[in-house]
Amino acid sequence: MTASVPEAMRDLFDDPALAHVSYLNDAGQIVTFPMWVDFDGTALTVGSPVGSRKGQAVRRRPQVAVSIVSTKTPWHWLSVSGRVVDIRPDEELAWIDRMSLKYVGQPYQRRSPREVFTIEIDRVGHSGSWGG
Repeated sequence: MTASVPEAMRDLFDDPALAHVSYLNDAGQIVTFPMWVDFDGTALTVGSPVGSRKGQAVRRRPQVAVSIVSTKTPWHWLSVSGRVVDIRPDEELAWIDRMSLKYVGQPYQRRSPREVFTIEIDRVGHSGSWGG
């Protein structure tokens, strides 16, 4: 069963707020990385260099968790659990360039092959309160 990001939380993807993406490594340990994240209206996307440990791990265990907190207030946040349902090449580095422009204001500097992971959302938790 898929879940969706509430409309009131979608502004989190307009700001350059880092997401924390967690997955299980081969030892069964939870590993968390700050990452750039995007939302296409249905699923989340994150990227990584081709051959990365993240990529290898989610191919074996596609379950992930992602959290993102507003850059304006810590009380506006989103947490999702889901699974990687698609891995595709980042053609011409279009995804990472778009994210780099959003997060740092310029195209991505490292021009090596990358891939994009699509995360289907299974569960959503959030807080939209602005006062704590």
